[in-house]
Amino acid sequence: MDGQENSRQDLLDLQEFDEEALKKESEELLEMHILTGENAEFSRTEGGFISLKIKETQEAEAREYARVGVYLTFPLTNPEEFISIREADEKAREIGMIEKLSQLEKDQQEMLREQIKLRYFRPIITKVLDVKDEYGYAYWNVVTTFGACRFTTQMSGDAVIHLSDSRLLVTDIDGNRYEIPDFYQLGVMERKKLDLFI
Repeated sequence: MDGQENSRQDLLDLQEFDEEALKKESEELLEMHILTGENAEFSRTEGGFISLKIKETQEAEAREYARVGVYLTFPLTNPEEFISIREADEKAREIGMIEKLSQLEKDQQEMLREQIKLRYFRPIITKVLDVKDEYGYAYWNVVTTFGACRFTTQMSGDAVIHLSDSRLLVTDIDGNRYEIPDFYQLGVMERKKLDLFI
């Protein structure tokens, strides 16, 4: 009988511990940490990634992250502000937020911009050579800022999104994104080829 009571008590203690850990984790997730040039220092790793050292302050203790991920909160409309720095694992828990990239030292800004360009690689379509519609797919032949390119999009869904009256975002079936900054800057024949999407 005593053994059963002890086991039951151990189980209750374990549940209470888990609840406390979960509560603490939830509070940490809800708390926003602002990263600035005074409390955070980014550096390049040998593998070409970014590491982060958070300096000790009255509010927080010093921490180091061997590798971090750089994410934009508003990638299409505001790529220089509200940059989320996250742990580089599958959970990608947020470490902190940079309010404005311009508030960091120049070398720190450049490091982060490099990472942003890698994560948000988005070639600009400068010329539409052809777009063919077959069996529910569109086959694109275009010229981009990175050279000639062929890709496929679905005809239905959100393959082409209007970011403004003239700015378009095209997403292919592999999730790659391409941008047409100004639809009206394309030639008349090019615009005709895009009539399927407009």
